[in-house]
Amino acid sequence: MTKITTSTSTAGSFAAQDARSQGPGEPTSPPQRRSKAVLRATIISLILLPICIVWIYPFIWMISTSLKTNAEAFSGLGLVPETLQLGNYIRVWSEANIARYFVNTVLITAGSIVISVVSTAMIGYVLGRYRFPGRYVVVALLAFAVFLPEGYTIIPIFDLIHALGLADSLWGITLAEAGGAHVIAILLFAGFFSQLPKELEEAAVIDGAGFLRVFWKVYLPLAKPVTATAVVLQFMHSWNDFLLPLVLTLNQPELRTLAVGIYHFQGEYFTDWVGMAAASTISLMPIIIAFLFLQRYFVEGVAGAVKQ
Repeated sequence: MTKITTSTSTAGSFAAQDARSQGPGEPTSPPQRRSKAVLRATIISLILLPICIVWIYPFIWMISTSLKTNAEAFSGLGLVPETLQLGNYIRVWSEANIARYFVNTVLITAGSIVISVVSTAMIGYVLGRYRFPGRYVVVALLAFAVFLPEGYTIIPIFDLIHALGLADSLWGITLAEAGGAHVIAILLFAGFFSQLPKELEEAAVIDGAGFLRVFWKVYLPLAKPVTATAVVLQFMHSWNDFLLPLVLTLNQPELRTLAVGIYHFQGEYFTDWVGMAAASTISLMPIIIAFLFLQRYFVEGVAGAVKQ
């Protein structure tokens, strides 16, 4: 009887502690806590739903307009076309030279991704694994470059591309795009590599590996999330960039990218909004597909960098 009384008083003590920890206004039973969580999630969803609709509406409007006629595009607020105009896509693909611009954009983007990811990974490896005089100055200059507008670097890049003999060529545009690699990719690689144990490098050196082999065979394969993040960032930058390809293709219209080609749907007296919407939809599809495939690595890479 004494034991039962003791255990009862102990259970009551724990219940009292739980009640105190939950606060005077908190529900005490699991169903009450569950219903309150559902209510909280419902309120948050109702608040975020209008924001989501406003955010995604331009994308829905673009797809809807690409399936209308020019007369119907601005005839009302309806998003559903009276008749699906699939011929708009065929027209812009064949007649507006979008096919050529698409190929140019793929080549430039793929080349710039390879160059920028390899270069940013190597820079990040050196900054993350080695301590040398002026290291923090280099990091500070890289961080400063994040705030430098692209327009300020157009003239030096233009002169450099001409000096290298790469003007009016896809190689020149590719190199220029790779030069605009995201500084944040360097910082992500540096933060990731700095957290890896030094024993990995020491074991590889004992096996006879040099600097490059340690980087390629040991460290870089471990940086898949950060590499995927760098690929997505560079992909979006090169695919959507407008100013640099516009300046470098002024004398060679056949070298235009999609972003520059879409701009030319706007004439002096008439703008082909339907054709522009169809071309923009074609341009955005690869970005959406790439992000869907790499989103897991992208989130892991950014989350890992934030933790570090």
